[in-house]
Amino acid sequence: MTSHPAAATNASPAVSVPGRQMEELGVEEALQLLGSAGMGRIVFTRHALPAVRPVNHVLDAGDIIVRVQDGSTLGALLATQQGAGVVVAYEADDIDPGEHLGWSVVATGYATAVTDPDEIERYVRLLEPWAAGSASRAIRIRPDLVTGFRLREGGP
Repeated sequence: MTSHPAAATNASPAVSVPGRQMEELGVEEALQLLGSAGMGRIVFTRHALPAVRPVNHVLDAGDIIVRVQDGSTLGALLATQQGAGVVVAYEADDIDPGEHLGWSVVATGYATAVTDPDEIERYVRLLEPWAAGSASRAIRIRPDLVTGFRLREGGP
């Protein structure tokens, strides 16, 4: 019997990096860190496959708000939503590539269109588009699951 090369593993023991520890974050701290980030990545389904887009966001009463460019893939996501919305994940992090210290947060939940004109106007003021073009819509992600970790200096 031959094993498939991709299935073969050369298991090595877990490597501990002296002076570094990974700790899980509580939901409140994870959301606070996510709110402090200037940008993140929204993960959604496009043509039955995962798609990822970098976007800027604002945290508003525990919800993640993202402005959407008119005619964009995310705009199409809003057009196809039904009922409670579309399942998405949202990730933001701040990890120093040289020091290998920082944090990462992932929020998973349902994305729905923001439809209230006053709310949209408020988000237009809070979120500056990164690219030229009209961005007259917004997505609200209501997180159902929030996970995060911090890489920090620590003991042995």
